[in-house]
Parts: sequence; structure tokens; C-alpha cells
Amino acid sequence: MKSTLTLRATRRPIALAAAACLLPAFALAQQSAPAPKAETGLNLETVVITGTSQRSSKMAASVSVSSLGSEELTQSGALSATEVLRSIPGIHAESSGGESNANVTVRGLPISAGGSRYVQFQEDGLPVLQFGDIAFATPDTWLRIDNATDRLEVVRGGSASTLATGAPGGIINFISKTGSLSGGVASMTLGLGGYDQKRYEFGYGGALAPKTTYYVGGHYRMGDGARQGDVPIEAGGQFRANITQKLDNGFVRLYLKHLDDRAPTLLPVPVKYANGQILQVPGIDPRKASGYSPYWVNDVTLTGDNGKVGSNVNNGLTAKSDAIGAEVELDLAGGWKLQEKFRVSKNSGRFIGVFPGSDVTVAAPGTTYATGPNAGQAFSGNAYTAVVFNTSLDNLGLTANDLKVSKSFALGGDAKLQTTAGLYTSQQKLGVTWSFNQYTLEATGNKPALLNQTGTTNGTAAFGGCCQNFQDSTYTTTAPYLVLGYDQGPLTLEGSIRHDDQKASGQYRRTGEDGGTAGVAYNLASTRTIDYSVKHTSYSLGGNYRLTKDLAVFARYSDGAAFNADRITFFNQANLVNGKSSVIPVNTVKQTELGTKWRQGGFSTFATLFMAKTTESNVDTTTTPITKTDSTYDAKGLELESSYRIGGFAISGGATFTDAKLTASTNAALVGQTPKRLAKVIYQVSPTYSMGNLTLGASLVGTTSSKDDSPTGPLTVTLPGYSVLNGFVNYAVNDKATVSFGVNNLTNTIGYTESNDGRGAARSINGRTMKVTLSYEL
Repeated sequence: MKSTLTLRATRRPIALAAAACLLPAFALAQQSAPAPKAETGLNLETVVITGTSQRSSKMAASVSVSSLGSEELTQSGALSATEVLRSIPGIHAESSGGESNANVTVRGLPISAGGSRYVQFQEDGLPVLQFGDIAFATPDTWLRIDNATDRLEVVRGGSASTLATGAPGGIINFISKTGSLSGGVASMTLGLGGYDQKRYEFGYGGALAPKTTYYVGGHYRMGDGARQGDVPIEAGGQFRANITQKLDNGFVRLYLKHLDDRAPTLLPVPVKYANGQILQVPGIDPRKASGYSPYWVNDVTLTGDNGKVGSNVNNGLTAKSDAIGAEVELDLAGGWKLQEKFRVSKNSGRFIGVFPGSDVTVAAPGTTYATGPNAGQAFSGNAYTAVVFNTSLDNLGLTANDLKVSKSFALGGDAKLQTTAGLYTSQQKLGVTWSFNQYTLEATGNKPALLNQTGTTNGTAAFGGCCQNFQDSTYTTTAPYLVLGYDQGPLTLEGSIRHDDQKASGQYRRTGEDGGTAGVAYNLASTRTIDYSVKHTSYSLGGNYRLTKDLAVFARYSDGAAFNADRITFFNQANLVNGKSSVIPVNTVKQTELGTKWRQGGFSTFATLFMAKTTESNVDTTTTPITKTDSTYDAKGLELESSYRIGGFAISGGATFTDAKLTASTNAALVGQTPKRLAKVIYQVSPTYSMGNLTLGASLVGTTSSKDDSPTGPLTVTLPGYSVLNGFVNYAVNDKATVSFGVNNLTNTIGYTESNDGRGAARSINGRTMKVTLSYEL
């Protein structure tokens, strides 16, 4: 407690957010509170559909849930879908990877692997990918927000363990507009001050007939993006559409999505370490450098059948997705209701990013420029080995179906029993081909050239040829689940259970194994087999009690799991996944929550105490050598969210206080330590003010310091705390047209989100970006 009080005293933004959120502790002593005149900032009476078996308001649900509407998503100024999540309390989102490749977790659960191992990204209630931590293929690779996005709902903990597969930490659900409100918008955005982007968006929906609505929308963008490189990496966009037919007893909805996009992959850049601190390398600004350059050559890599293919390094991350789906909701005879969601997605692409494979040093005598305007001339500056992470995302297609039936039974008086039985099935394809080559690169953050250095050859396999890997597999999941809810007056009780049965099949190869030549060729006659099944039963128990119309308390205990995919194939013994092992590693989370929700006048707040215990098996591909660790983590803390509105002024904020430790590990040096990259406090404060046609707004998002790995060992470098200030100004020219100016990272702060052991490398958030948008309502 002493350390928390110190943080409040020394960091004024945290203190303001925390003080605002702690008010409900005093409200518990009140016997009654006046009903609000109108719904306030947190919209506690809003009905949520994420992580629930029955539609329920936030005030009545025994889960912690936050939501952002389309206007809030726009005003956030976020440059990616994951960056939006930094506005949600409880969410730890490392959005420094660019448009995708983000690391996301909640409430002290570890980020020991890339991606979102314990959190599921959804679009309209179904997962984008079945696994959140596939190496080089995180769910946000195929997720974009634009004018077709209606709102975002985020559930932390709670029923996410039983109402989704592989989501014990929570569910992040991006929900599309459906044309229930007629109209639309078209907009054009131009980057300013070195932010090279042109973006065009549109969206329109309404009624086709008295019982038929539709919505179509999407975006297209182009440019160099927020980082230096002088190459037009950003190019592409997406189109989404849906049509809804209302029936006398429900509705049927069909939808489609086409995504074809290209964006920079932002990886760590060269840095130096001194006394546990990160220092910049002269000439390389971690806020701007990317490693992309017009002077790259074609990167020739190995295919899964020992063929060769060339890639343009400057293509960065390419993502393609074609999806079709349907949603049906019907009221049946006898009070039964049927709900069905189905989607099939064809996902593919390529992940190309430049990663430091060595420390920056003075180039050896005799080094010359290999590319660029000085090709052939002598070079005498600083250089480093750049590793090109080049992974072909051959097939990440997902077919998912969620079918459930429900009925409410009257028990006498005002009591009733809510019952829901469901069956979730999915088939996740996982086809990837890794090829890591290394090059000698000029140590500059702006248009680096390749170098010829005595004793090295550009384009040779990196890390001793460890990472020429191929996998072609299928993961089939069958998960029946049951939810029982009891309602009587102000009391709501809920219990749920889910049994996941997953079968994995396929094959994989590594060039350095079973007769293959490391970094050169696979032994096609000795392909390794994937053939196993794994099961887990999850459960959750919760209750909510409304003390008054405006004050409620809730409690919940949950036990859930996240399965592994490629994290247990490469760099492990073959017998682990070929059906000869009796134990398949499963990552489990046990979580307890106690919370309160309160509103009065223009103020509303949501506070949750949490305790979580995580047991996991992890393979980290960013370490040298690549390491496998089994660990157990304990986390406890407080999650706060508040909003206040008076007249034209509104302010929302939140803070998450977390105390987490590794309690056991196969790496004894980690025991007793705080998990890497986990800060004690993360916080958000967002004020807005409207006067006439003008709206002003800002957001302050920050984190205290944390520890990460460095060449001297695990958890040996400090990632300093930092705050990011964003702002916007909207002016309504008339009732149709609006001009907006937005700035991200106004103070051009360096915010390190991760460092790496083995060499000097760290990743920062983007520097200052500015943009202007003209929007026109249709």
C-alpha cells in the first residue's frame, strides 16, 4: 500500500484519476441515491452483448465491461485498432508494433509471448483467430477500424472464460454498424508535419425495405506512415457490408469483409544499455526509425518445399482476408430462443520487419556501400547486422460457428431461471513459413544502405540458421457450454461451464533437424508430425446485487485456459506434439473479482478488485538462444473507471494498479520478480469540452516504469514510465461538414515498450503525428 500511495503523490494524473474513481467506496454506506436525470458517461444502463449469454446492462451484469462508441473511437486519434485499447482500464496494450503485431493482456497476466495469449479479439462476436499468440500472425493483423465500426466492447475476466475458447483474460469485440440508423459519412484525412498518409473513408446504411436494413463501408489509405523510410509502405484498405432481414420472430443477417492492406512492421531498433538504462544510438531515433529504405535488395527466402522466393522488404506487413458470415436470432415456440453465428475467413499475408541482430559497432576496415547513391564507395561509419524477419503467412483461415438456445423459466413471484446451452466449433488453419536472413546495414534511422563487409555475405541465414521453419496444421475445436442464471429483484446469480476439446493435426519442418541443412534446405523425407488432442473444462460463478437503482456490487470467480499452437511445435521435442506425449502444456488462469458500480447526477464509476493466478508454458522467439520457460504468476490489483459530465464539459478516466510476481519458474532467477514489461500503474484521463460548433478534447495515457530483459540477463533494464498526450479540435462548418485536427503524442515522447536480450535493441511508441480530416454526413 505504501508504494501505491507514493505513486499517487508523485504522479498527479494518476492521483486525479484514482481520486475520481474511489468515490464509490464511500457511496456503499448510503442507503439510497437519486436516479440520474439522464444516462451518464459510462452508460451503465447500456445493454452489452459481449461475454454474456443473455443481453444485460452493465449495471446488472456480474462482469467488468467497458465500451467505446464510434464517436469516441474517432476522437481517440488512435493510429491502429490496438492503440484504441489504451483508453480501456485494465488493458495493457503495447501498440508500438504499428498497424498490427501488438502485444495485449489484462490485469497483470503475463506478456511472455507475442500477441494476446489470454485475450480474444473478436469481430461481431466471433474470433478473428482462434489463437492470440501465433508467432508473426497476431489477430490484429486482419483487423481494422473505420466508419463501418459501430462500437467496441471489452470484457475483462469474468464469463470470458466460459463464453469463448482461449479467452480467460477477456474479450475484445469490435461491433459493426448494421444500418439501424439511416445515413452515413464520407471523410478524407491528410497527415501533416512529416506524417505521410492519405486516408479515405466512407460508410452508409439505412432501410432497403420496411423490414430490411443494410450497411456498407470501408477505407483506403496510402503513404509512408509515421516512420522514416521514404518508401510508400502504407497501401490498401478494406470493404465491409451487411444486410439484415427482420422477421416476425427475429432476424437474419448476412455480412462480408474484404481486406487487402499493407503497413509497416515496426520492430525494435538499435539502442545502447548503461547501468540498466536504455540510451539512444546517435543517428537512430526510436520514435522514427523503422529499418525500411529505398536501398534494400530483394530478400530471397526458402519455401516449405525447398524452393526459393523473392520478397520486397519494403512491403512490410501484408494482410489479406476475405470473410463471409451469417447471424440468426429466432424466438421459437414455448419461449425458446435460438441464436446462431457463423463465419468463414480466408486469411493470408506476409510479415517482413527489420530487427537488430547485433550491437552497433564501427564498421570493419575495407567496408563499402553495397546499395544506394554511394554504392561501391568506402564506408567508415557505424554498422550492425540487420535480421529480416520474413514470414509467409500461407494460410491462417478460420471457420467458426457458435450455436446456442436459451429460455427463461418463471419460478414464482419475480424470480426466474435463465438457461442457455451452446455449442462452439471452429477449425483454425495454421500455415506459416519462416525465413530469417541477415544483412550488414548502415546504422542510421533514415534510409539506411546495405554494406559489403569482409567476411560476411548479405542475405545469409540468420541466427545460425535457427529460423527456417515450416508448419502446415489444423486445429479443430469443439466446445459445448452451459449457462444458468437466477434473477430475483435486485439479485442476479450466474454459473457457467465450458468443455473445450481441441485436436491438432499437420506437419512441420526445421532446416537444421532430421538431416536438413541449417538455413539451407529441409529434409523433405523426414517431416515431423503434429497429432494430438488436448482438453480443458472451464467454469465461472458470479453474482450482482443492486443496492439501489444507481449502486450495485458484484463478485465472480473464474477458471479458464488458453491453448498453445505453434508455441509448442518449434524449439521443442518432437514427441511433445506427435501423439507420444501424455501431457500437452495448457496455460491456465484462475481469477477472483469484487466490484462496484455507482452513478449520481453526471458522475458514474466502475471499480473492480482482482486476483489472478496464471500457469503457462512459453517459447520466446526474440531471445538468443530461443528459450522455453514454464512459470506460475500471481497478480492482484485494482481497476478503476469513471466519467463525469456537466453541461458541455465531460471527463473520463481510469487507472489500473497491479502487484504481480513470478512464484515459480524453470528459470530460478525469475522467481519473486515482477513479470517483464508489467507496470505497477497504467492510467488514462480524457477531458472534452463543447461550445457551439466547436469541440476540444485531449487524452493523457500513461504508465509507470517496468522491467525487461537486456544482454546482461532477464529483467535487468528499466523501461521508464511515460505519458502520451493526444488532442483534437472539431469544428462543425455546417450541419453536414466537420473539420477536425488531431495530434498524437503532442510532446514527442519516447515511450519504450520492450527491450531484447542478446543485443542492444528496444521498441518505442511513434513520435508526434498530426492529421486533418474533412468529414461530410451523407
